[in-house]
Amino acid sequence: MGTRRPVTISLPPQLLKDAERIAAQENRTKSELLREALRFYIDTSEVRRRATRERLFAFVDGVQSRTKGIEPRGIRKLVREAVDAARRTRRRATA
Repeated sequence: MGTRRPVTISLPPQLLKDAERIAAQENRTKSELLREALRFYIDTSEVRRRATRERLFAFVDGVQSRTKGIEPRGIRKLVREAVDAARRTRRRATA
């Protein structure tokens, strides 16, 4: 990684404050801290993608097992009812 190029980023105030605090605690610059965080994010991207895919497959398997024998129209109706119920609950919680 021979040369470095400066990059300007914007951070929410609390995130910047947290980064400054951690950099000071670890006796590092903010640039070092953010470079390491970005490397970690890149290095773990495949693991996160795989985990997301596995959760999605598990969800689909669960839906398929619960809807065996139900026609697509019936499934749409059940989904619509569940969404409507969730919206009503959310409205009550925010009212």
